[in-house]
Amino acid sequence: MYGDAANKLIAHAARTRSLPTLPAPQTELIASIIAETRSLQSTVNTLLGPASQDPSSSIINDPGARVQLLTAYVCMRRNKRCLMAYARGRVERIAGSVWEGGKGMSSGGDGGEEGAEGGNLSPEEEDYARQYADLLAAYKGRWTDVDLTGSLEPPRDLFVDVRVLRDAGEIQTEYGTINLTKNSQFYVRQGDVERLIAQGYLQKLG
Repeated sequence: MYGDAANKLIAHAARTRSLPTLPAPQTELIASIIAETRSLQSTVNTLLGPASQDPSSSIINDPGARVQLLTAYVCMRRNKRCLMAYARGRVERIAGSVWEGGKGMSSGGDGGEEGAEGGNLSPEEEDYARQYADLLAAYKGRWTDVDLTGSLEPPRDLFVDVRVLRDAGEIQTEYGTINLTKNSQFYVRQGDVERLIAQGYLQKLG
């Protein structure tokens, strides 16, 4: 039935909103919706073909043909709206992840803002994430003394215990340099490691 694939796509999009990471795009379902829309457009062209040549053709006076034309048109518009809603939901999720340093994306590379999106993005989405990260970096460069991607909620404790989940190398803190190697544990100032926690390199304990 027309619209079934679009319903499945929207239902999938609704489920992903509660997931901690963004799943891979539903390429087969999207292709099915596009194919259905093209088939509907072909039907519309067939119905309107005679009318474009002869205004007095049977479609003008055929209620059944007019209903078929309206149904095809409405289904095409709904398919388009569902595809656009699905794409917008993923784009907003990707943009939010870039602001949070890659949080919420499944890692498929070496980590970091541009690598954290991993294999769960299409090539077009990876390109969007990369360009968005470049724009954000240029914007943040104007405010070197302010962390625009930091949490808006004040920390309850200035210092926190953290465990290193992935090697992150050396970082410079207010109290010196520390080497973040996997499975090591540190008691550090939260402001120095907040971004690494958001990126998944560190786990906050307690």
